Amino acid sequence: MQGLQDLRFDNSFARLPARFHSRVRPMPLQGLHLISASPAAAGLIDLQAEALQDADTLAWLGGESPLPGSDPVAMCYAGHQFGQFVPQLGDGRAMVLGEVVNRRGDRWELQLKGSGLTPYSRDGDGRAVLRSTIREYLCSEAMHALGIPSTRALCMFGSEEEVYRERIESGALLVRMAPSHVRFGSFEVFFHRQQYAELRLLADYVIEHDYPDLRDQGRPYLALLREAVSRTARLMAQWQLVGFAHGVMNTDNMSILGLTLDYGPFGFMDAYDPGFVCNHSDYQGRYAFDRQPSIGLWNLTCLAQAMLPLFDPDDGDAAAGQAREVLAGYEPALVQAYASGMRAKLGLFDSRDGDQDMSARLLGLMQADRIDYTNLFRDLAELSLDEFADDSFLRDRFVDRAGFDAWLVDYRSRLRAEQSADLQRRAAMQSVNPVYVLRNYLVQRAIERAEQGDYGEISRLLNLLSHPFDEQPGMQAYADEPPDWGRHIEVSCSS
Repeated sequence: MQGLQDLRFDNSFARLPARFHSRVRPMPLQGLHLISASPAAAGLIDLQAEALQDADTLAWLGGESPLPGSDPVAMCYAGHQFGQFVPQLGDGRAMVLGEVVNRRGDRWELQLKGSGLTPYSRDGDGRAVLRSTIREYLCSEAMHALGIPSTRALCMFGSEEEVYRERIESGALLVRMAPSHVRFGSFEVFFHRQQYAELRLLADYVIEHDYPDLRDQGRPYLALLREAVSRTARLMAQWQLVGFAHGVMNTDNMSILGLTLDYGPFGFMDAYDPGFVCNHSDYQGRYAFDRQPSIGLWNLTCLAQAMLPLFDPDDGDAAAGQAREVLAGYEPALVQAYASGMRAKLGLFDSRDGDQDMSARLLGLMQADRIDYTNLFRDLAELSLDEFADDSFLRDRFVDRAGFDAWLVDYRSRLRAEQSADLQRRAAMQSVNPVYVLRNYLVQRAIERAEQGDYGEISRLLNLLSHPFDEQPGMQAYADEPPDWGRHIEVSCSS
């Protein structure tokens, strides 16, 4: 069985100059033990999940001995946090061990989260707690299974070490994977320090490492920004379509690759609420669900500003004009991705005038009557075009039955106009509307059991959420709306 010691390690980011990172070593955690490993993530680096249970793995990842071939660094970056620029951030409790090159030549950075102090820890302890580690571990893999770009979670470890937050909690360790962990804030730190040579070096590194097709572009740095704009626009549309709210959309949590990055407070909506705020520390609702698309553009504007010296170093006005032209592509890309995705959720195969109004009317009815977002779209697939069929399984959810009935008449008419067939449409809708999402009450239940030493629910959720579109025998309760206690769970940035 191949173990970590058999993997091909490199660390191209560690070869960048010292201003980009600090070399670090993991600080050992007491009583480290494997809680769960993702077979799907392990397969990306040609590793069997079982290999993560051996004693050598615990010693390497726990910091007792260096992992052969690795070169751990903590990355330096800045960022706008809740709209305010912070000039010095960086990996305060994370470190990149290095890149694993798999048999296909793909590179995956392995990053430890909760591995101890770094020069960027500020007043923190460099640790992660069990509850936040469970949340990120499960959601990373759940988002991937939903088809949404995300960092991946290889495995998570528990420990006997005590970590103090609002209370004393158990420390934990996550092994996270991504082709790159470079963020918008990685560019901002060098722009605001006026270190333009380093800024150019970072852009060249990202292009060489992650966007090699851009090397031969006439304006490769503008092309890099254009890729970030396009990928971020699609990502925001995908979040909106699945009812996901990030919670901390700071620029230091925005991936240059358009990945969902840094799962702190997040939430999948239960009852449809455009103003849903999943982070109870977000007092102003800056990162509310319906503000995510505009915040995505705001963050991209910060990235574009940081890249201005690369576009035209001799003419600031020309550089700004070029950046504005690229940023102007954000809204059309987002609207197109969202409209296409919403048609798929509704089982519409053609694009026609009035489609946007139809989806908006349905969402308005759902908001007014607080209808469960995930379940309504999933169950809508069962609708028959036969107007005499029993629709009570849908209409009984609405207080405004007359409003929903009127919408249903128009919806059926729209389906008939494109000669929709029930069986074909049902299969198509079930392939994009999940049965299961990581509702807050589900992960909270897994956390409470894990804090008592029972990790079984973590494994059940990982297996369930790896196939979110498939109805799984005996698991119907995991698709249920939350109980009363699960409707008011508050999640904070504390981890």
